[in-house]
Amino acid sequence: MNRFPAYISLDDRPVLIIGGGASALAKARLMVTAGATLTVIGEKLSRETKSALKGKARLIERAPVVADIEASVLVFIAEGANDQVERWVEAARIAGVLVNVVDRPEYCDFTTPSIIDRGRVTISISTDGAAPVLGRKLRADIEALLPSKVGSLADFADQYRDAVKSKINESERRQFWERFFEGPIAAQVLTGDEAGAHEAMLALINRPASEAREGVVHIVGAGPGDPDLLTIKALRLLQRADVILYDRLVSDDILALARRDAERFYVGKAKANHAVPQDEIEARLVAFAREGKMVVRLKGGDPFIFGRGGEELETVRAAGIPVFTTPGITAAAGCAAAANMALTHRDHSQAVTFVTGHAKGEGEPDLDWSALAALKNTLVVYMGVSKADSIGAKLIAHGREASTPVAVIEKGTRADQKIIKGTLGQLGQLIDAGSVIGPALLVIGEVAALADGETLLAIAQKERLVA
Repeated sequence: MNRFPAYISLDDRPVLIIGGGASALAKARLMVTAGATLTVIGEKLSRETKSALKGKARLIERAPVVADIEASVLVFIAEGANDQVERWVEAARIAGVLVNVVDRPEYCDFTTPSIIDRGRVTISISTDGAAPVLGRKLRADIEALLPSKVGSLADFADQYRDAVKSKINESERRQFWERFFEGPIAAQVLTGDEAGAHEAMLALINRPASEAREGVVHIVGAGPGDPDLLTIKALRLLQRADVILYDRLVSDDILALARRDAERFYVGKAKANHAVPQDEIEARLVAFAREGKMVVRLKGGDPFIFGRGGEELETVRAAGIPVFTTPGITAAAGCAAAANMALTHRDHSQAVTFVTGHAKGEGEPDLDWSALAALKNTLVVYMGVSKADSIGAKLIAHGREASTPVAVIEKGTRADQKIIKGTLGQLGQLIDAGSVIGPALLVIGEVAALADGETLLAIAQKERLVA
């Protein structure tokens, strides 16, 4: 550690910035945000500097003098010839004033880091002046992982510090706050329900110590498979979860992002092969939460588009367990992007319809095939591989043309994805020729012709070459 990081209160304290250009203005904006009493001195102040700082700082157009420096607690030098800079730095050090010279680390007593500002929560990243662009990149990476309301969460906790101190034994206080920040009340604050959070917090503080800690369930969409398509919120929850119940469509790459010591339970389903029945999955969610654990129910795609997330939400809510939902990129959106295909297009399709190829209990879905065939827009079929022949035949029988373009996308967005194109009349052949097992998506409509991928002819030619 080359420099000691510290957070200094600058409220109403005098800070001097020497310079009138863009670099000076950037530092001035930081100091205004920090509450400093700011003076900006330069032989020529830019129009932008004057406009941006009007009423916020004392603006003086002249060369600085020693008295200006001596009257300050911090000095920023944002312009000047080498001999001028050296004189101002020497004056600052004689006066015992800390100085920063922009882009000249050899003169700096301190550096200004890249800052993430969330109110009470402030995070700074410094490269000691060696690589400021790297510092800004790291700031962007970290900022993306922080909830937008994390500052509000700190404010909320601050309101209850005295109450917790008076009600919770000192030996148990740290554990109380750890549970709080991982629990449902913090989740309420982060989702904007502060009124409900205040009510729950008062109940928690006044709850007898003998009562078990409260758990929470998060129903989370994992997206179509590519870990880069996982939402930032989903990533945060995975890294905090005590227990993860995950589906067959959740990739190993996504599971690798989870907290290492989290308990993991595979509860995936394939056609006619359910590792764990649905009612048992729901019972486990409730049971783990009642043990006081943070439970993540991780589902491929989006939990509420043919993912049975609604059933799980109802069960957990009926049990009186706090439950929150985090959407994911659904397979249709992810697979279409993977195939470089637009699901809607002003020249080809003005609407898109999602349907499932399976109903409850593996039965036939109750779909209006006449209406679907008549739409002439994009039709996306989830879980339709095993019934592809039947789906194609029903649509054609009800008026959809056999020549309608079709794309079959297997394991879309993953490294081993497969995309096959053809026509509605060839749908069953596409599945067989491409050895498509699933998970796969059927896209039916004019936009399917625009997708990347192989055709039956290309597959046949490739097989002959191999032979």
